[in-house]
Amino acid sequence: MKSLTLKAPAKVNYLLDVIRRRPDGYHDLRMVMQRVNLCDEITITLTGNGGIAVNCGKEGVPDGPGNIAWKAARVMLDLAGSGQGAEIAITKNIPVAAGLGGGSSDAASVLMGMNDLLGLGLSDRRLMEIGVKLGADVPFFIFKKTALAEGIGEQLCAMPAMPPVWVLLVNPGVHVSTAWVYRNLQLTNRGGLAKLPHFYGTVDDICSILSNDLESVTIPAFPVIAEIKAAMLRLGAAGAMMSGSGPTVFGLFRDREGAERARETLVGDSGWFAAAVKTL
Repeated sequence: MKSLTLKAPAKVNYLLDVIRRRPDGYHDLRMVMQRVNLCDEITITLTGNGGIAVNCGKEGVPDGPGNIAWKAARVMLDLAGSGQGAEIAITKNIPVAAGLGGGSSDAASVLMGMNDLLGLGLSDRRLMEIGVKLGADVPFFIFKKTALAEGIGEQLCAMPAMPPVWVLLVNPGVHVSTAWVYRNLQLTNRGGLAKLPHFYGTVDDICSILSNDLESVTIPAFPVIAEIKAAMLRLGAAGAMMSGSGPTVFGLFRDREGAERARETLVGDSGWFAAAVKTL
């Protein structure tokens, strides 16, 4: 049986502007998205029985058709039309429903892996067109570059080169529904969107663009997010912000030692998820 193991990285949003609500219920966004080396591990094995089995074993992650990775496999098997099936084992290292894109990254890895295993020869552009129907963040993980994402997230262009940064991720374990956040977002009439620099030479240049419109909904409901941000800045982060719709907060550090010291001090025995990771 043909098998393939892939790493599915998490992401953070350096920028998340919500521009308008669309007639289809989605929102037009402008985001700067960055991958980090906290990864789920995906093992895909082709089978001859035509079915799909997903084994994750993580609370809150379905193993059947409700799993976005299952849906990705179904699309690719249908395109192949060979009657084959797939077994997908997911080792979850990225927290679930955390604003880090773990499910979308898993689906992107399944699309890319099954494209190889099934010999379909689809281009990344075609995989991205398939991926956006599964989730708005899926194309970004197929794009594989730091990106400016517009539309609902499917319009991607590469950002100028950015220096590598150590990122401290802290998730306090509260549940934040993305749908709830967008439903409660009060959109204001925007003036012109802030211009993005064309050059990023330092961590401070990256920090100059940190902004997330969704904090206006999530932080009042979950003040711990603001508390973590403030603590990160006190502990030496050059900048700190919530990623996506939360609840994960990330801080940008100039070196690993600073990020690790902040992790140990901030998390202590709280039981929160925390990891010092590097940008990809």
